[in-house]
Amino acid sequence: MTSLLVIIVLVLLSIAIWQMTKIFDLTQVGNKKEDSQIATDNDNNVQGYLMFGFLAFLYIFMIYGMFKWGHLVLGTPASEHGPDYDNLMYISFAIIFFVQAITQVLLHYFAFKYRGAKDKKALYYADNDKLEFIWTIIPVIVLAGLILYGLYTWTNIMFVDEDEDVMVVELYAKQFSWEARYSGKDNVLGKANVRLIEGVNTMGVDVNDPNAQDDISVTELHIPKGKKILFKLRSQDILHSAYMPHFRAQMNCVPGMVTEFAFRPTMTTDEMRQQPEIVEKVSNINKIRAKKTAQLVAEGKTALDPYTFDYLLLCNKICGASHYNMQMKIVVDTPQDFQAWLKDKKTIVNAVKEDLASKKAEEKPVVAPVQAKVLDSTVVATAEDKLEEKK
Repeated sequence: MTSLLVIIVLVLLSIAIWQMTKIFDLTQVGNKKEDSQIATDNDNNVQGYLMFGFLAFLYIFMIYGMFKWGHLVLGTPASEHGPDYDNLMYISFAIIFFVQAITQVLLHYFAFKYRGAKDKKALYYADNDKLEFIWTIIPVIVLAGLILYGLYTWTNIMFVDEDEDVMVVELYAKQFSWEARYSGKDNVLGKANVRLIEGVNTMGVDVNDPNAQDDISVTELHIPKGKKILFKLRSQDILHSAYMPHFRAQMNCVPGMVTEFAFRPTMTTDEMRQQPEIVEKVSNINKIRAKKTAQLVAEGKTALDPYTFDYLLLCNKICGASHYNMQMKIVVDTPQDFQAWLKDKKTIVNAVKEDLASKKAEEKPVVAPVQAKVLDSTVVATAEDKLEEKK
């Protein structure tokens, strides 16, 4: 951030100096014999060479950026469709870089070659149908190919066979957190409505629905490797977007409707942590944290914990003040580890019943006051008198 501010200050300072020189030039009007606003050959030559300089700067900065920040790309995808997604992106990048390399070189070269000069005259060139056809049909063919390939890839990614064995999981978005609901043994999610949200039933599940009896809610998403997961997405409040970058998956969560996305994870969390690029990233992050920790400890503050890689579910729609922190940990387990983790989780219905039972137990029973029996002193006295008479 400091570097950015320094750059901004330098740019503004340069603009100020340039404006001052223009003001100075204006004050000298009339003092020079050859004072004119018409560009001279020297001016045109300077502008032509500056165009070449800008071209060099453009490519030097691009190459520098690729080496400097190229390692920040996501790397190996962890889903079955991930390579197809990456191939589409890399093909698009290759075409863009190839086309811009040609057009930018020609643009800056022509700006230099056809710079103004006193002995040059502009050539009137009406049109060239053949040339216009060529530079129109080539982009049409290229873009049509990209669009068709993109549609083919998108169709393959989004297609879910009705007969395929998938596991249904709901992702529930709200400001500023996520919850997940597993469909249980019947693999069918129970009905839910925002009006049913109360207490531990934070997702508004209809506990009277037969399909909801085995639903399980969690705040840490676990999914098994090799199993296709069909995600059903809902939002409690505003528009969110479920973004799982390492799985190359994203889908909007829209209030009032259910959207869906499916993928098959191909790499467990432990396997991804062993990937060379992830090992390098974790090492670099922990080096930065170590320096920051030293500063914090010197100031008497709490040290930062070492960073460990985890898959994350993020929100990719700006949804409010804490949007940046709206995330949920995703753990990809082996099928055996996943089943062992899942069997210990209580269902939403049982959680609601236990919550109601605990609330009833906390309520103190109301005991009705016992009224003291009041004896009529007159009656008692009469009975005693009769006893005395018998004696």
